[in-house]
Amino acid sequence: MDKFLETAKQKGYKVGELTLGQSIDLATELHQSIGEVVISEAMAAQKASREEITTAIDDAFKHNLHALEIGLTSGSSFIMGTVGSELTGISLHGDPFVDKVLHYTLAAQVGNHAVGLNPCAGTGDACTLTGLVRAVIETVTDEAQRTRLLALMLKIGTIFRAGKKTTGCNMEGFGAGASATAAVISEMLGGTPEQTGKAIVLALSPTIGVPCTPRVMVAGLCATHIGGGVLIGSLAANLAVKTSIPLTVPVDVMISLAAAVHPVSAQHIVPVVIHYMEPFFKTNDAVEEYIAPEVKAQKAERIDKTITAASKEAQILAGKANSIIKPLGDSAVVGGSSQAVGSPTNAARIAHALAQGEITGVKIELYPELFARRGINIPGILMAALYGCNTDDAKMYREIMDRVREAGIKVEIVEGDEAQLQRITIYATKQNAMVDSLNRGGARLVLRKAEPSLEEAQQAAKELHIDVVN
Repeated sequence: MDKFLETAKQKGYKVGELTLGQSIDLATELHQSIGEVVISEAMAAQKASREEITTAIDDAFKHNLHALEIGLTSGSSFIMGTVGSELTGISLHGDPFVDKVLHYTLAAQVGNHAVGLNPCAGTGDACTLTGLVRAVIETVTDEAQRTRLLALMLKIGTIFRAGKKTTGCNMEGFGAGASATAAVISEMLGGTPEQTGKAIVLALSPTIGVPCTPRVMVAGLCATHIGGGVLIGSLAANLAVKTSIPLTVPVDVMISLAAAVHPVSAQHIVPVVIHYMEPFFKTNDAVEEYIAPEVKAQKAERIDKTITAASKEAQILAGKANSIIKPLGDSAVVGGSSQAVGSPTNAARIAHALAQGEITGVKIELYPELFARRGINIPGILMAALYGCNTDDAKMYREIMDRVREAGIKVEIVEGDEAQLQRITIYATKQNAMVDSLNRGGARLVLRKAEPSLEEAQQAAKELHIDVVN
């Protein structure tokens, strides 16, 4: 304990308010597990013994474990049915521990709708945390290790609770659940503190911005939200511990991102979700008796319009979809992203086809997301602009930056402020060329303007078999 306090003080960390990143740093410095650091912090901040901390953790989940048991046996949920009891004896994953966490998490959700759960960030992650608790109790025989695992899990849960300002599964069952699962499994696999931090980052990334509105009122959807968090957490832990996958994002940055996106999602994504999902919200007949008939009629009309419009939108998508005999386009895309590399590279291919004479310079204007990803898209754009290379030319993609430098080609890279913009200008001795396009992912683009003419650009795209969309 003295060493912990001394090290924390030397680093300028405030015990009782340690971030996950600081906890990982201390665990690395002290050659301890993160869970041990979390326990030491609690002992110091609360002036409690290890035994008192252990007892408090156990006591915190007594009600939730009771609710879980109801979900496993007699419980039924208005959106989950009896999935808790139906999964008894069924493997959903193959790994015994992960199967337990999945089963108990879904059963806890059923129990939540029967008798409620004590929330952490929200009731969603309380389901996953309760599932983890029971699985750890049944799997880990060493009491000290159990306490370390559950302490780490709760450290993550309480930080997510602090970041939860509105509705959103990214700070609840999906995000917090995935992160807690990743941390617990990483430590069970013997991961280092650094590896556990990587596991949390990997698990949290896919959950950023995910709303919870569709799952709290639409039958069935919650199962794959909170269950998916468990599976993502398991994958993240195994990747972090068993591979050397590169990762540079600090855990505190990823958690801060999740918290920052959380209210933005509630403001901008949730209304769209409600628009499409409201027709399928579960209702309570006893409550509906108090709703005015004209309000019900308006809602029924709105629901009918929503379903009709969605069906038409689906029809349009089906009409635009590729045939299954040619589903993937004409060329592979180097660089790892058909959006960040494929589409702007194809814009540059069109510009190359329009330019005449010796090329002396290239100006590249990209919207902020593409500009931020310039490390992977600029090589593709330049190889296409200068040599007309296709998106699958891996050899040229590797060599192009050296070639540009050796040839003395002037390159200007500009961040634009227009969404999806990718404008490529080529300066040549006989005829300059410019292609003003919008990114549509999948190596596709929208052609808006071009020099010497839009018509020539459209013809060039056709000859190059580039997918131009409206």
